[in-house]
Formats: sequence, C-alpha cells, structure tokens
Amino acid sequence: MSYPFPVQQARPAVRALYPVAIVVVLALWLLPLVAITITSIRSAEDLMVGNYWGWPKSFDLLENYQAVFTQTAMARFFFNSLVITLPTVFFVLILSTMMGFVLARYRFRGNMLLFALLIGGNFIPHQILMIPVRDFMLTIGLYDTPYALILFHTVFQTGFATLFMRNFIADLPPELFEAAKVEGSSPWQVLWHIVTPLVRPALAALGVLIFTFVWNDYFWALVLTQADTVRPVTAGLATLRGQYVTAWNIIAAATVLVAIPPVLMFFLMQRHFVAGLTMGAVKG
Repeated sequence: MSYPFPVQQARPAVRALYPVAIVVVLALWLLPLVAITITSIRSAEDLMVGNYWGWPKSFDLLENYQAVFTQTAMARFFFNSLVITLPTVFFVLILSTMMGFVLARYRFRGNMLLFALLIGGNFIPHQILMIPVRDFMLTIGLYDTPYALILFHTVFQTGFATLFMRNFIADLPPELFEAAKVEGSSPWQVLWHIVTPLVRPALAALGVLIFTFVWNDYFWALVLTQADTVRPVTAGLATLRGQYVTAWNIIAAATVLVAIPPVLMFFLMQRHFVAGLTMGAVKG
C-alpha cells in the first residue's frame, strides 16, 4: 500500500483513533481563540479576582468593544494598517504580474539567475536585515513613516509573489500567445487582454495572502515605526499594556477586532482563493 492512502484503507485501530485525533487537535488549536474571545467579553472585576478561565460572572461585550475605540488609539492604528496594507497589495500584484509574465514567456540571458535571486530572497532571515533596512530608511528619510513599511513590504513580498505568478502564467496554453503574436499584439496588449483575465483567480489568491502577511506583520512594524501616528495595529496592540495595570479584556477585544479584516477578506474571496490555489493543478 503506497503512502499517502485514504484513512478508510487503514487498520481498524487507526480508523477508530482518526476522529478522536481530529477532535483533540482542533480543540488544542481553537483553545487560544476561544480564551481570547471569552476574555474580550469579561468584566474588569472578573479579571481582578483571577477568573481567567472560568465562565464570566458578568458580560461587558458592548463596553469592552466600545472602549477599544474610545479609550485607546486603535482607530488610528486600524487606519494606519489600511494605509500600509492596501497600497502594498496593489503594488505587489502589479509588479509580480509583470515580472512573472516576462520570466515565464521570454527567454533572455540571466532569466534563470534573476528568477533564482527572487526565490533566494525569500530564504533570507528577517533578523539579519533589521539594521541595514533601518539604516537605509533613515538615510532616505522614510523612517517612522508609512512609506517605509509600504516600500519594504512591496520589495520583500514581490519575490514570493513573482514565483507564484510566474508558475501560473507558465501553465497558460502557448497557443494563446502564438495567436496574439500572429495578430500583431504588443507585449503590453498580451499582458492586459490575455494574461490578466486568465490569472484573476491567482491574483485573488495572492491578494489574500499578501494582505494577511502585511496586516499581521509585527516585526517590521516594530523596527520601522516609533510614533503612534504611524504604528499599524500589530505594533499598536503592544502599546495597550499599562505600566502597572493591564486591561486584558480591552486588549482581547482589540485582538479580536484586529483579526477580523483578514478573515473577512478570505471569506469574501474564498471562491477565487480556492480556484487560484488549485489552478493548474490538473492538466488534461
């Protein structure tokens, strides 16, 4: 019997343990999410007496979520994240589609070397880039501005995105490009009228991934921003902790709100996301 194989073909003991293992793993994975969600509706008195894991004695759902925007700067942090994330996704999709098209359909000296460099950049640990990137942003005057994060994320994410788009474009039927060449279409016309409509599912899937990566980034938000007027939501959450007393119910409510945009975007783009990930998986 080759591996992997359907669980229905496994031994009876394995088939019996399989649903149990799924429930255990799912429970362990959901436990932190459930804990944060329940904490977000606890009252401050509940937390003061140490009731962290028990059922809340009182519910402050509206009060806690309202306090996120009235007692903290989370509204500003949300706006900053949108200002950083949306342009980054836009630029990455444009650059990766153009570069993926060139690398997939044109043969020139250094083609594979350029492709290898784009792929290799994804394997560089973020930590070793911290000081050079920070110094570079200081030199060009972009440190502690949204443009620093937009520029860095655009450059860093374009390598992965180009690999993603290049493979999808390479799977398109070559007859389409030959017909366009016979018709006298320019490369820009081929890219806009033929390639872009056919790779829309891939663009949707890539857009969801890049949005999630940039929105959830904490490391570079901490390295390249300092003022509350610039911080995105991930770095902004860390500022909610008080010096002497921390309102964990407010922080939990803010955390739940921070998680909503990527989840909402995934569900809105779910059909295109799944189609984009499976596009080209089966030929025939």
